[in-house]
Amino acid sequence: MSRRRSYDQYCSAARALDLVGDRWTLLIVRELLAGPRRYTDLHADLPGVSTDVLASRLKDMERDGLTSRRRLPPPGAAYVYELTARGRELLPVLQALSRWGEAELGERRATDALRAHWFALPLLRSLEEVPDSEGLVEVRLEEGDFHLHAGAADGAVYGDGPAPGEPDARLALDAGTCSAVSRGELSLTDAVRGGRVTVTGDGRLAKALREA
Repeated sequence: MSRRRSYDQYCSAARALDLVGDRWTLLIVRELLAGPRRYTDLHADLPGVSTDVLASRLKDMERDGLTSRRRLPPPGAAYVYELTARGRELLPVLQALSRWGEAELGERRATDALRAHWFALPLLRSLEEVPDSEGLVEVRLEEGDFHLHAGAADGAVYGDGPAPGEPDARLALDAGTCSAVSRGELSLTDAVRGGRVTVTGDGRLAKALREA
């Protein structure tokens, strides 16, 4: 397999862009931060990407050591893609890029696709401002439920659907509030104080959110 074009510059930023600068690559990383994903699941949650481009990006990322592919045991018997330790190191890069992009988000356009779990990274950033913010958080939106692994050192950062097990906190809010948090207009703690986020649960994280 031929290697992609390089900037051929002795610069760490250029070297990084050699690996992740192609269109869709960082968004694939965003999806794989949820843990192992099948190709069909990735394609469904990356509206606009062609099958050829997605397959090509996944091959490049596997070759470059950012992802790995493995076959699930029966009865699944499907291949899944997951981030390597090197790929997972891109989490703070995505967080920083997400924060930088807050000013560009604006109001949602009629043509904008939306998946509930795309709010995961902004909410994780907001949780970092709360003391005792580590734990499992279930988030309930009209658009769907997802869960966050706040402060996780390894493994999945978030996932679709309800929390696997009893969460340390449950957050119920609307997409408008999530959007305001994502745009940097509203902190999560201010949203809780203002009654825009309902916090339930008896865990330390739930108590920290209610008392922040």
